[in-house]
Amino acid sequence: MKFSERIDQDIKISMKEKAKDRLEALRAVKSAFMLSRTEKGAGYRLSDEEEVKIIQKLVKQRQDSASIYEEQGRPELAEKELQEAEYISEYLPQQMSEQELTVYLKKLIDEMGAEGMKDMGKVMGRASSELAGMADGKTISGIVKKLLQ
Repeated sequence: MKFSERIDQDIKISMKEKAKDRLEALRAVKSAFMLSRTEKGAGYRLSDEEEVKIIQKLVKQRQDSASIYEEQGRPELAEKELQEAEYISEYLPQQMSEQELTVYLKKLIDEMGAEGMKDMGKVMGRASSELAGMADGKTISGIVKKLLQ
C-alpha cells in the first residue's frame, strides 16, 4: 500500500476518533503530497521514494521549528511541533542504527573502490539513493567522511 493511501485511511480514522492533533499532522502530509503532484503536472503519481523524501522533509521542518521555539522560550509550541513530527515519522521506514550504517557504508566504499575524500561525491550519491528513508543525509555524510579519511 502506498503512503498516500495509508495516510488517507489514517485521516479517516483520526476524524472518527476526533484526534485533532494527529489529524492536523496527517492533513499536512496529504497537502504536501498534493502540492508535489501538481508541480509535476496533471495525472502525475509520486513514487515511494518521492513520498518518503516529502515525509522526511516534513519531519525535519517540525524538528527545526521545535528547536527555534525552544530557543525563544515557547515550550508549548515546541511540544506541538515535536508531537506532529512523531505522528508523521510513523510513516518512515525503520531507520538504520549508526553501527548498521557504518557496516553498510564500509562495504559500499570497498565495492566502489573509493580512496580518499576525492571520491566522497560518488559514494554520497550512491549511498543517498540506496539509503533513502533509512538514514539521515547528515549522518551518512559524517560516517562517509570518517571512513574516507
